[in-house]
Amino acid sequence: MAAGIRDRAAIITGAGSGIGRATALRFATEGARLMIADVNEEALAETVRQVETAGGTVISRCVNVADEQAVADMVAATAEQYGSVDILCNNAGITGGTYGPITDDDADTWRRVLDVNLLGAMFGSKYAGRIMAEQQRGAIVNTASVAGIRAGAGGNAYSASKAAVINMTQTSACDLGQYGVRVNAVCPGLTETGMTKPVFDYARDRGKEDKLGARCELRRYGRPEELAAAILFLASDEASFITGQALAVDGGNTASLNMPGMKV
Repeated sequence: MAAGIRDRAAIITGAGSGIGRATALRFATEGARLMIADVNEEALAETVRQVETAGGTVISRCVNVADEQAVADMVAATAEQYGSVDILCNNAGITGGTYGPITDDDADTWRRVLDVNLLGAMFGSKYAGRIMAEQQRGAIVNTASVAGIRAGAGGNAYSASKAAVINMTQTSACDLGQYGVRVNAVCPGLTETGMTKPVFDYARDRGKEDKLGARCELRRYGRPEELAAAILFLASDEASFITGQALAVDGGNTASLNMPGMKV
C-alpha cells in the first residue's frame, strides 16, 4: 500500500479510458475513495464497473473540464460526499488532431485544445486547491506530456498546452506550498490509450507495430498502468518532499536528442 492513499478522497478526470482508468483502478486497490469524471458517459460507466468489481469506493460525474462551473460542482460534490478533497489528478486531455505546420494551424483548434488541456487543469486546481489549502494538506498531479518538454512528440497546439501545464504545475506549487499542498506533473511518452489509438491503429494496419516506441531508450511504448504507478507515487506520502516537478515517464525518450534516424 502507498502511504497516505487509503481513505483519501481522490478526484480523477479523464477516467473513462487509458491513463485515467488505470489510475482509478490503481487508486481503488490502494483504498482511496474516488470521484471519477469523463466527458464520455459510457466509458465512464465502464470504469465505475471495473472499480466496483475491484472492491473500490467510487462516485462519478460526466464532466467537460473546459466548463468551469461543471468542474466546481464536481469538486464540491466530492467534498460533500467524502468530507475532504485530498488528491486531484488532472488527467483529461485531447490532442486536437492536428499535426501540420504552424502555417496551417487555426485558432479554433488552439482554443479547443487549450480549453481542455490547460484551463481544465487550472479549473480543477483552482477549486480543489481552495479546499486543500483550508485543510492544510493535499496533492495535485497534472498529466502533461513529453510533448511539453521537447518538440516532435505532438502537434503545435497540443505541445504548447502541455508545456503550459508544466509551467502551471511549477507556479501553482509555489502558490500552494505554504499550505502543505504539493503539485507535480507526469509527462508520459508514447503510451497506448484511447487518445493515441489512431497512432497504434495506423502502425498495426501497416505491420509496423514493432516501430512503436523504437525511438525510446527502452525500445518500447508505455502502458497506462506504468503511468498510474507514477501518479500514485506523486500523490502519496512517499513523495512528501516533492513538489513543482515534472516527471518524464517515457522510456528514456527525453534523455537524448533522439532525432529521427539516430536510433536503429
